[in-house]
Amino acid sequence: MIGIALADSVNRLTLKQPSGYKRKRFAFRCAVVIGGWGAARTLPTGQPQGVSAMNKSEVVDAIVDQADISKAVAGRALDAALGAVKASLEQGEPVSIVGFGTFLVRERPARTGRNPRTGEAVRIAAAKVPAFKPGKALKEALNS
Repeated sequence: MIGIALADSVNRLTLKQPSGYKRKRFAFRCAVVIGGWGAARTLPTGQPQGVSAMNKSEVVDAIVDQADISKAVAGRALDAALGAVKASLEQGEPVSIVGFGTFLVRERPARTGRNPRTGEAVRIAAAKVPAFKPGKALKEALNS
């Protein structure tokens, strides 16, 4: 059984915990996530609190600032670039951008999973999933 954490309006946490050994593991994980025991506060996505993902309009704004072009042109350029990457991946071809990385399609084989509620075996179909492999320059920029 999975424990459920519900935050109320005062930012306190109400925990519905599983029993036994799993209860201790769940309590530890919750404490790490909500910042107990001196841990850094993180969101359920694993990002530090106060850090959000950059959305499409923010990327367009960054392009406008760096390339000194209009917002409409930057938006169309971003849409065209993403469309080209998507079209190539749909055909199964990787897209390699030197210094940035490679977008590719990976095959996920069919497998048998379990329904967590009933424990019944469930067949999970094979799938093609997009993947990104960062390039050397991007790795170096992140680690410098």
